[in-house]
Amino acid sequence: MQSVGPYRFTHMLGTCPVGKAWAAIDEQGRFVTVAVLDAVAASTPGWREAFAGTANAMSQRPGGQAFAYADFFAAEPWAAYPAEAGQGAEKLFRALGQEYHPAPTENSGSPEDGGSTEPVTGVPRQVSGPPQSVSGPPQQVSAPPQPVSGAPLPTSGAPFAPWALHAGGLPTVPPAPTPSPATDAPQSPAPVSAAPADPPPYDPFNASARRIKPSEPPPRRTGLWAGLAALVLVAAVGSGVAIWSIAGKDQPDPYTPPTAIATASSGDAAAEPALKPWAQATLYSPEEHALAVAAPSLVFIEAVFTGYVRDTRTNALVYPRPVSFIRRCSGFVVSPDGHAVTNGSCVKPTEGHARWLAVDALARVLVQEKKLSAAQISTYIATNLAKVRFTGVEPTTEPTSAVYGQLNTAKGNVTEAPAIPAEIVRSLPEDSGNTALIKLAQGGLPAVELNPSASLAADASVRILAFTTTDVVFRNATYRPQSKLVTITGTSERGPVSFYLINEDLGTVSHGGIALDPAGRVAGLIYQDQASPDRANRAVLPASTIAALLAEAGVGNALGDSDKLYRGGLDAYFGGDSSSAITQLEGAAAASPANLLAQAYRQNAAERQRLESASRAQSDTLVLVLVGSAAVLLIALVVLVVMLVRRRHH
Repeated sequence: MQSVGPYRFTHMLGTCPVGKAWAAIDEQGRFVTVAVLDAVAASTPGWREAFAGTANAMSQRPGGQAFAYADFFAAEPWAAYPAEAGQGAEKLFRALGQEYHPAPTENSGSPEDGGSTEPVTGVPRQVSGPPQSVSGPPQQVSAPPQPVSGAPLPTSGAPFAPWALHAGGLPTVPPAPTPSPATDAPQSPAPVSAAPADPPPYDPFNASARRIKPSEPPPRRTGLWAGLAALVLVAAVGSGVAIWSIAGKDQPDPYTPPTAIATASSGDAAAEPALKPWAQATLYSPEEHALAVAAPSLVFIEAVFTGYVRDTRTNALVYPRPVSFIRRCSGFVVSPDGHAVTNGSCVKPTEGHARWLAVDALARVLVQEKKLSAAQISTYIATNLAKVRFTGVEPTTEPTSAVYGQLNTAKGNVTEAPAIPAEIVRSLPEDSGNTALIKLAQGGLPAVELNPSASLAADASVRILAFTTTDVVFRNATYRPQSKLVTITGTSERGPVSFYLINEDLGTVSHGGIALDPAGRVAGLIYQDQASPDRANRAVLPASTIAALLAEAGVGNALGDSDKLYRGGLDAYFGGDSSSAITQLEGAAAASPANLLAQAYRQNAAERQRLESASRAQSDTLVLVLVGSAAVLLIALVVLVVMLVRRRHH
């Protein structure tokens, strides 16, 4: 059975002209629906972008449906939706305006139930053109639009909104036909009664007109002077505007927000942090500030377990070679010497869970060796799980494990630098907190503060921060920090531990990540909701449990000098003091090279300082230009008044 990313398809749910919807299951047994865009449609210009844009719009719309994972750059782009949230794959295709056809169910069923999953035959129809661009999330259309009976009337403002929904230019309105000139009414000819009489002889003494006319006064030139004054005024203002535009022609807009990291000088390479807080929260907002404080401490954790699968009764090897499986999760550094907190089951799973993972890994090895089919994996696990043990080289030894951590951008299956080896200091079992304290073999790392008294309540919003990926190849996938604003939906308990439930998660490796308080401190640890059928990472363990773990291990939560310098620089940056921010952030970046955000915000502060200086210089130039223009105008008015006074005296 084919698969994408961490998902194995079980059966087809339906088809549409541009793709198919599948039912699938991930490596942890969670069910999803997957929308797959056919390669034919993906190669047609515009369809790949429309598929990705529609999926993102559905995720961000209030009340919309968010995908769990997606790969929009694959040959056949796809997006996976949690099954418990409904038919997300079908909704995506319908949001694209496609006619969706559910697959026949008489022969369908999961491979475990013996059902067949026959692929739909035939090549998908060629898509005739790119999808139409819309300004918002696509809406389901119940019927084709009715033709417009006439062209819209032109207006002087923005184009009429409905035309923005169609490709191509706006329709032009043909000019109205020139009306034919109206014919004049016929004129009646004047009657001629007799020939015209001769005029009487001219008598100069009886003429009514004056024989001697007085001389007319010379014309006043007030209009001329008014025109001259207006000309001077226009020249003065025009010169001022021209000088101002020339002076500020190459000056940047000081209020343009940074959309990317800018270098402070031509020789300063731009920093590229894995997470850009200014792109994930409102610019210069408290949310951006909190993300900037906590993000450098986030660490990607990978644990590799190796051992042998043995028969429980005889201790004989079920498979002659060692079997390995990998666990990945998020964590955060709590002290500059390298102590970090993460999820307990990630780095130290229980014996039963480790045995299940080992048998699952063995089944997949047998599939690669053509000794087992993919459809038989679940059956193989269910049949053999209770009959085997997972041990070390000797039956009485434990399997070996190795733990590694990476900051910023991380890559799976890496055991050398930049991966940092780690060892487990203390781990709490699942019914006592399911958290672990590890020690990374490197110092000078950026740390984050805990807030054990953080207030979390139902219906409150909280921002979570963890590693995630969109890669479909698990072994060498690339992981980057990501944040999301979620809502607390309630509380739950596991043994003596209480935790909060949230409505969304950041993916399978997000457990062990951070739930932030408004100041960028740790309010809680992202936790796995084990009562949920899909065991999604949609829970938050309060920070008080983490503080208790550190106290038991004798490890303090403390900030280093570089951490304090970094936070001081951020306070200055968000307070508008660019000069102080540059000084402190430069010191923090030099003291802690792993903190790429310190260098990034230093460059942002330097760029903002340059823009502010350019703005002040431009304002000074404008003031000088306006003062000069006003002086010219005043002189012109004085000259005009003097000329008018002299004219009156004459």
